[in-house]
Amino acid sequence: MSAFAPLKSIQAGPLDVSYVDAGPADGPVVFLMHGFPYDIHAFAEVVPPLTQAGCRVIVPYLRGYGPTRFRDAATPRSGEQAALGADLLALMDALAIPRAVLAGYDWGGRACCVVAALWPARCTGLVSYKNYNLFDHSRALEPDTPANERSLWYQYYFHSERGREGLRRHRRGIARLLWETWSPTWRFDAATFERTAPAFDNSDFVEVVIHSYRHRYNLVPGDPAYAEIERQLAAQPPITVPTITFDGEDDGVRPPSPASAHAARFTGPREHHIVPGAGHNLPQEKPALFAQAVLRLLSRH
Repeated sequence: MSAFAPLKSIQAGPLDVSYVDAGPADGPVVFLMHGFPYDIHAFAEVVPPLTQAGCRVIVPYLRGYGPTRFRDAATPRSGEQAALGADLLALMDALAIPRAVLAGYDWGGRACCVVAALWPARCTGLVSYKNYNLFDHSRALEPDTPANERSLWYQYYFHSERGREGLRRHRRGIARLLWETWSPTWRFDAATFERTAPAFDNSDFVEVVIHSYRHRYNLVPGDPAYAEIERQLAAQPPITVPTITFDGEDDGVRPPSPASAHAARFTGPREHHIVPGAGHNLPQEKPALFAQAVLRLLSRH
């Protein structure tokens, strides 16, 4: 459970990305992508079994988290899905990695799905928590069930300036509340949370988070640099690469979905599993299961 060290840094697109690079340099490559409000330590117990199996494992801090920084003060602090996917692709290019298994959840899972859907030649296989994790802007204002809407309170909160200021003042308090409600059966301790909490002190965290949750409801424009990617994502492109998808049975954000709910979006080989005793933060709650999924995909190549 110790912190990752040492971190590396590389220029990738508009970012100086801070990341973990573990395992043999010539091993099959795996990218592990964290979500909101988490950080690279979600994968602290996923990395060792992968490196022991001979994998090279890359775990980056997303834009707005930890030591990752924007290179230009003028770059929009976008949190839109196209930006997250473009960041992952730029990191692969900067590291000269032509193909990799992409595995993630929440924001990081969305980045993986963007690359898998639009650049399948770069994706050996996909592990995606919450299935087809690409946002459909055309349905952004369709109401959900009352129970599901209640769980999205934080998104609606962030739509207001009160919410922006609340996140600025109480980023740790909000994050801890979300950890507890999204993963009600996960008994994490204070040290586990405090290991991740400094990642939210990034000077761009608030702006990236606020933009993300406003953009997905079409309340603010996206960064023009990603307009073409967003245009392609609007078509809800299928994912053709070998994929393993998961839902946590106890997820406090969204209840689990049967495989059939997203089947039309996956045109390649796919396994879907609903995980008992797991909430929203699957790799940190069930690290062995997450690592095994990555290794199963690699065993097919």
